[in-house]
Order: sequence, then structure tokens, then C-alpha cells
Amino acid sequence: YLMIREGSSEKNLDDLLPLVTDRTYKRCFFVVDDRTCADLLAEGDVDAVVRKAILKGLDPIRAIQMATINPAEYFRLHRVGAIAPGCVANFMVMEDLFKFNVNMVFHRGNLVAREGELLAPLSRKTAPALTRSVNAKQFGVEDLRLPFAGEKQPVIETVPGQIITKRIYVKPKIEGDAVVADIDRDLLKLAVVERHRATGNIGKGLVKGFGLRRGALASSISHDSHNIIIVGTNDRDIHAAFREIERMQGGLAAVADGKVLESLALPIGGLLSDEALETVVDKLEKLERTASELGCALPSPFATLSFLALPVIPELRLTDKGMVDVSAFKLIQ
Repeated sequence: YLMIREGSSEKNLDDLLPLVTDRTYKRCFFVVDDRTCADLLAEGDVDAVVRKAILKGLDPIRAIQMATINPAEYFRLHRVGAIAPGCVANFMVMEDLFKFNVNMVFHRGNLVAREGELLAPLSRKTAPALTRSVNAKQFGVEDLRLPFAGEKQPVIETVPGQIITKRIYVKPKIEGDAVVADIDRDLLKLAVVERHRATGNIGKGLVKGFGLRRGALASSISHDSHNIIIVGTNDRDIHAAFREIERMQGGLAAVADGKVLESLALPIGGLLSDEALETVVDKLEKLERTASELGCALPSPFATLSFLALPVIPELRLTDKGMVDVSAFKLIQ
């Protein structure tokens, strides 16, 4: 099966859609990956991918099949994915398959949404343990020091619109005997702080592609271990950003000159908010505007940041144990 992914920071629909043909479509389906709350509110989830595929010329019936029965068959979910006797009555009603604007949503035969408005009640139950997920060992600014280890330093280079990275080697900027950020060359400090068992592990390295001119950005969404990941122009702001994430027990933060400029608490496992979607979107948009004001050139900086610690996607990643060469599957720093 071919999973055609379209997320917020990783977009593959344009490249993969030509592979959907009369011979292959039954073995293709749409998936999303880390769509931001803003994209969910403005565009939707898998329905947004279906809508985009139809606009690009895919037959609406085929597009719907690739979002329903095909993934259901792949995951062996035998009672969903179709409207038929014996299937769970989960379905949508719309007036125009080409526009794919949903009028009504039914779940288990019950009308739960109409014209974009939720009709079903929501429960708010969160296990206490899930709201105390940041358990990091305390450290000082000096612990973020990155020792100079040779003429060439491995650097993670981001790739716009993708979650793969490039591996480059550069001569870093040195102060004393330590590597520091080089703003003019867009070589920023990157740190990953272990936050589950207070091990004290801190991975440190360099990253290129964020464009920050000042400050730091931090997130407790950091695939797949979800440690705290921070990119910054200096150690003081990196440390301040960590402290804000710790204070919120998870979330996103933008810091400059030692002060928190904007933040978004994600207290449920350090990954989810318990606030209304519109509220979360408003806070995320403020964070992204602040990141832009700090010089960041990426359209979804926190989404990009969240993938830089995922050591299964080429070429370089940073974990709490150090820099990983994914192709060689080994620590290199």
C-alpha cells in the first residue's frame, strides 16, 4: 500500500498523486501527519487532503475511496469504511462531491455535527498522571555548552516542506573552546532535554534553516520520544525556553533576551491542550508571528522543530543522547 501524506510541514500529495492510476488506486490511501491546530480549523483533516486531490483532478469517488474503504481494508477494520449492512453507521452528507463541503456528520447513526457546528456533548476527563509529564533534571546555562571537537562540525539542515534533513559539515563559530551559534550563517544551537525520567541527558548540536536572528523556540512535542527540543541563538534564551516548558508542564514557547514572549500550554502529556480549538489556534498563530518577528523564515517552525529529534528519518537527527547519523544508525557526536 502507498500512504499519501499531507501534513503541515511535510507535503507529499503533489509528488505522489501521479502514481494513483486505474491499476494502483485500490492500494493507495490518504494520511495526514502532524497537522497543526490552525490547519485543522481552517482546512480540516483527511477531508482537506481529499478536497485538494479532487482539485488536482482526481475523480471524487476514487478520492473518497482512498480516504475510507482503502485504509479500512489495510488496517483490517472490517466494520468501517463503507455504508453497507453490518457496517457501523459513520458517514457524512454533502451537496457537491467536487467541492466536498460537509453538511452533516453521523457517528454510529447519530447526527453529531451540522454545517461545521458540533452537536454532541464532550466529556473532559484527564487522568492526573497525564498532566504531570515533564520530569526533567535541573541544569544550568553552562550545561548547554557544546565543546569544540574538530575543524568540521556536523549540522542538521532542514528541507522546506519535508521532514527529511540534509547532513552538512561546517567550520563552526568558536568562542573560547566552545561552539556557539553563528547567526550570520544561520547556524543555530539545538538542544534536546530528556523530560521523562530525569536522567539529565542533554543532546546538543547545530541546525540550519530556521533563520532566527535572536531568541529561542521550544517544544515538548518532539517525535517520537517527545523530549523537550529547543532551537536558539544563545544558551541563555535556550535555558529560559526550557524553564517555560517545564513551568507549563509541556507546551510551546518563544523567548528572547531571557523573557517569555509567547507560550502555549500543552498540559496533557506535554502534547495536548484542554482548551477550545479556536483558543489554541489563536495562541499558536501568535507564537508563529513571534517566531517570524525573531527572524524565523519557516512557515510552521514548531512543526519542523518537532521532527528534528526523530532518529529514523535521514539524514541527521538530534536526540537526548546526541547527534544520530540515521543512515549509519549510530551516534556521531
